[in-house]
Amino acid sequence: MILELDCGNSFIKWRVLGVGARQTLAEGFVDSNPALLEGLAKVPGLELRFCRLVSVRTEEETVALVSLLTDAYDIDVACAKPAREMSGVRNGYESFERLGLDRWLALLGGYHLASGACLVLDFGTAVTADFVAGDGEHLGGFICPGMPLMRNQLRTHTRKIRYGDLEAERAQESLAPGRTTVEAVERGCSLMLRGFVLTQLELARNYWGDDFSVFLTGGDAALVRAVVPEARVVPDLVFVGLAMACPLS
Repeated sequence: MILELDCGNSFIKWRVLGVGARQTLAEGFVDSNPALLEGLAKVPGLELRFCRLVSVRTEEETVALVSLLTDAYDIDVACAKPAREMSGVRNGYESFERLGLDRWLALLGGYHLASGACLVLDFGTAVTADFVAGDGEHLGGFICPGMPLMRNQLRTHTRKIRYGDLEAERAQESLAPGRTTVEAVERGCSLMLRGFVLTQLELARNYWGDDFSVFLTGGDAALVRAVVPEARVVPDLVFVGLAMACPLS
């Protein structure tokens, strides 16, 4: 069994793959290292032989997690590293090591699945867009606040904006002008995300006409799905790239 981890700013996404790394046996989201061990302990017949991970956390946090896993399961842990070029894709950042590893792996995965030009849109704590040309040249991308950041900023700096997650979920069922504060905030933020997506599509068409693929990934991808119906929703796109960066052999 193989353990894969995507260690983001807010959560750790994990999954356990079976023999040949073709079948997902278990998966989940956790907010801490102890919660990860608790989740893994519930996997029936867990026998890990390898772990690969990508982390955008501090080096100290990543080292602590690797140590925890090696002590608990006596396995080798491979960590994805920055690269100037990999699997036919050339990192477009002036300082390639500064490109977030989750973005790098997602665009690797997108290019691999598309076999050509692609636009990769990731909707997490932050929203990112990355453009990869047909020859594998990463043209760069954009970063803007995601739903959690926009929502929390309004809650933090506007005293009267107070509501829970259930109210937020209900408010997102429509995009009609809000008649309550929660509706106005949630729908306004959703429309901002949609506007961001439309500008990325316009830029991609300026580059490649209609000859490109669009990938949506991240927890809030469903909020913009209607704007780009031709897109492929790939929740585990980072893991596609992780398998390329940290192969079994």
